[in-house]
Formats: sequence, structure tokens, C-alpha cells
Amino acid sequence: MYDEAKLYDRIQRDMPLHPRPYRELAGELNLCEHDLLSLLARDLGAGRISRIGAVFAPNVIGVSTLGALAVDAAHLDRVAACVSTCSAISHNYARRGHRHNLWFVAGARDRDALNAVFADIAAKTGLEPLDLPMEREYHIDLGFSLRDSGVRRPRRVAKAPGRVQPDADDWRLIAALEAGLPLAPQPFHALALRTRIPLDRILERLAQWCESGVIRRLGVVLHHGRFGYQHNAMCVWDVPDSRVDALGIRLARVPGVTLCYRRTRSTPDWPYNLFAMVHARDPQASLDTLARINEQVGLGALQRAVLVGTRCYKQRNTRYAPQQEPS
Repeated sequence: MYDEAKLYDRIQRDMPLHPRPYRELAGELNLCEHDLLSLLARDLGAGRISRIGAVFAPNVIGVSTLGALAVDAAHLDRVAACVSTCSAISHNYARRGHRHNLWFVAGARDRDALNAVFADIAAKTGLEPLDLPMEREYHIDLGFSLRDSGVRRPRRVAKAPGRVQPDADDWRLIAALEAGLPLAPQPFHALALRTRIPLDRILERLAQWCESGVIRRLGVVLHHGRFGYQHNAMCVWDVPDSRVDALGIRLARVPGVTLCYRRTRSTPDWPYNLFAMVHARDPQASLDTLARINEQVGLGALQRAVLVGTRCYKQRNTRYAPQQEPS
């Protein structure tokens, strides 16, 4: 018998950079390699796991942004389906609490490609999307603890590595990682065969990226709603520019805040520049987190909005590398 919470709390990050990583993990969890692979295969097939792979820091190997549309309620599902068909879209959510009620994340290799994505969405929907690029991150992790009601989080504000310029080998490796590590005894060997990059170079590169913060975490990525985190709210504030970093750093440390960052305003439609995501198992837990924010950070007097997620149309990892990267 195995402890599921212990299992998934361990393997959401820090995957061993070893030729047999599943065997190393299994040993830590008092399992055999075959049993661990079988459990992961079961949950991957059931949709509880999104993939096993790397979560890259935003705007380091490519570019990403948050977009939003103000959609008539009668057309929301149709417009959302149109947005979701775009391969550059990783997340697409309906939210209540503001006239901009469809929110999506788009990623691409460079800003020109991202601009083309937004132009295409505008042309297909007849609506002009907000484009709210990130200016600074204070906390992005999304490693969900299954042993308590909180969220696993680093002790400090996340590293903000400088932008890197991947070479051709790097892009092949990034594309392979975005597709997910295979459930095989030697997954990094499989990457070497797929990318035609020697195994030792792959392990060395991954170690460099993990150490520098280019890869935020390496391990299992959960569909958190399947593990009880079914409630989420995007909380935003209009903070004076001179105070936003200090308040953002404090906000990032509040238990229950899973994402926290500063984004560009888009006035007059969107005056907010400080964002925080709250994920919780029930509505009361969300309210408790908002109360802690007001008490600990002192944002209660500022103009704010709370946009509650009502439907998820699309959720997967952001992809920066063309999947048919040339050899």
C-alpha cells in the first residue's frame, strides 16, 4: 500500500537527474520502479496528471502574456472554443466579477509570434483582447500539497533568471520536454534518442537550467482540480507604481496565494497592475485567504476586483518551441 499524498508531494519537483530517475524516486517512497511507473501511467491515462516534465520560468526561453476578452454571455462558449483552438493558448478560463470574462494565457517563441496570435484572435472573434504582459513575478510555482490545505511554496520570492538564447540543440530539448517525459525506465535516454543529443549533455543542461531557475520545477504536473483544488479566484489591485513591488513581495508570502505578479495596465479598461491567484479546496478557504491578504498585506483600501473561475475551457503547459523543430 502506498501513501498517495506523500507520493505526489514528493514527485511534483526535484526529479532526480539520473539515468533511472523513476527507480531513484521509487526507492525514496518504498516502492519498486515498476509499481511507480504503473501508478503514474494509471493517473496520466485518467487525466489526473497533466504530464511529467519541466515547468519553465516565464519569459526566459520564450514570451508569454495574459489576455482577456469581454464576451456577451450568450456567446461565451462559442468564443471560448474559438480561442482554445489556437495552439499558442495554454489556459483558457471563464471568470465572473468583471466585464472581461474570458481569460487566457498565450505563449510563443518571440513577441512577433505572440502579436500574430492576438491579431488572429481579434480577427476571428471580432473582439479586441486585452494584452497584459508580465513585468515582474513575485511567486509562480503551482506545486500543490495533498497533505494539507495549503500550497507548497518556496521560502523566498522566486528567482528571476535573465532571458536565455537557446541554440538549436536547446530548442529540440525544450520541444521534447514540453511534450512530457516518457513513462519508461530510462526517460532521459529516450529524450537523447528523440533529440539526437548525447545523454550526458541532456543531464548537464537540465542541471544548469534547474540551478539557474530557467526550469522552475521538474517533475509531475497535476491537474489540480482532480485532487480537490476546484476553486480559484484571480484577485487584482490598482497599486501605486512606487509601492507595487514591496506589496507584491509581501502578498507572495501569504499562505494560499499560488501565483503573484505585476502586469502592465491597459487603461481605461483595466487599471490593475498587481495580480494574485488563489486556489482552494472550497469557497470558504478562498475567503479565508482573501481575509489574510487584507490583514497581512494592507491592500483593503485600494481599488480591487475578484474574478472567480467558473469554467475551465483549456489547461495545459505553455509551449514555446515549435513542435516540428528542424534537425
